[in-house]
Amino acid sequence: MAALGSVGSAIVLLSLKTFLAASTGSLGVLSEALHSTLDLIAAIITYLSVRVSDRPADADHTYGHGKVENFSAFLETGLLILTAAYIVWEAVQRLFFRQITIRPSVSAIGILGIALGIDLLRSRALARVAREHVSEALEADALHFSTDVWSTSVVILGLGMAWVGQRTGLSWLLYADPIAALGVAAVVIWVAARLGRRTAEALLDTAPEGLQERVARAVEELDGVLSTERVRVRRAGNRHFVDVTVSIPRVVSFEQVHAISDAVERRVGEIIPADVMVHTEPRAQAGEHVFDSIRAAAQRRGLAVHSLSAHQIDGNLFVEMHLEVDEHLSLREAHRQATDLEEEIRKLPSLAGTANGVLVNIHIEPLGAHIASVDRSSGDLLGLSGNVEAFVNGLRDEFHALKDCHEVRVQKVERKIHLSCHCAMDGNLPITVIHDVTARLEDRVKERFPQIARVTIHPEPPEPRES
Repeated sequence: MAALGSVGSAIVLLSLKTFLAASTGSLGVLSEALHSTLDLIAAIITYLSVRVSDRPADADHTYGHGKVENFSAFLETGLLILTAAYIVWEAVQRLFFRQITIRPSVSAIGILGIALGIDLLRSRALARVAREHVSEALEADALHFSTDVWSTSVVILGLGMAWVGQRTGLSWLLYADPIAALGVAAVVIWVAARLGRRTAEALLDTAPEGLQERVARAVEELDGVLSTERVRVRRAGNRHFVDVTVSIPRVVSFEQVHAISDAVERRVGEIIPADVMVHTEPRAQAGEHVFDSIRAAAQRRGLAVHSLSAHQIDGNLFVEMHLEVDEHLSLREAHRQATDLEEEIRKLPSLAGTANGVLVNIHIEPLGAHIASVDRSSGDLLGLSGNVEAFVNGLRDEFHALKDCHEVRVQKVERKIHLSCHCAMDGNLPITVIHDVTARLEDRVKERFPQIARVTIHPEPPEPRES
């Protein structure tokens, strides 16, 4: 609607200035009429470009249609330059080669004053809508009409001085009109230069000055981002497209990578509304722990490891871990995966300073994928649950960290008895100590109840539990 209103205003102004140019013979007024002709063409182009640029992205224009606004501004730049060239040529002719009789009048000056008011109101309205919708086409149109205010003022001054010259006999004042036309041409050229530069930058995908540095600094401040390796910015109409490449710790999970990417997108959006594409590169952190290096080596092979431990023995670093492999693999296939991982671990840069070498021992176990069924026809497991609970609670004098054993469940799964329970323990103890206590409790339960094949204990602090 703002663009359409601009078209209507341009038609009114062109009609007024054409009438005045014919009635006064003023080159200044003629140049203004030509300028208004350009403004009408520009307003129509702006209206059409805004309608097209608002269309959503499609299969043929995956980045949307925003470049139509930039292209329309390019056309307006060309029209501005042509108009300025004609005004300068005509002004030089009237100054040096031929004389034109000018018929200035107070009424003509008054009509130009009305046109000046229309220009002022329209430029302000367009500028407000352009800021609200971040539209380059509307901003260019507003810039046109803001310069019309100055150029019309210059023409009023030239026409007034010519009128004074006729009344006072000061013939040199008659040259004020072509000089005023040169002033209009200067304004038009200034507008064309500014608009042309911005249009060329948009069409050539020139990044807005300082925006890349701002984005890079802001992204590097986010948790989980080691550094910003590259930022690319392009603009299409009122939309920006930002590509960011960041380095992140290589040991983070895929879910964490996704969360970091979302945080980067939000942070860029706080700087400038944009369509953001984030590319992540895994990197080793400075001073990375040897266990993180081992986990990264396993992840590269698609393997899962846990229970990592290491200690020095006779000048060697002895590393132990549990490796989870596909439960359908044979021992030979699983051992090959473990051997390949061992060789890569020995070559890790973080272990290069080990005096006599690295010894690696890997416990191979199946990666759980099978969901077993419970044997409902098993014997008196409820009685066994009560016996286990009473036995564990009777060990509190031996295990001072243990406060209570509860939620004991015993089930027969594929002809094997599995036990799980919750044990409240001293919440102030470190988890390494709690893990050792839990392992010893599991051993004591299996020793007392040899029919139990598997024991799983969940440790928890002794906070009040829901009944």
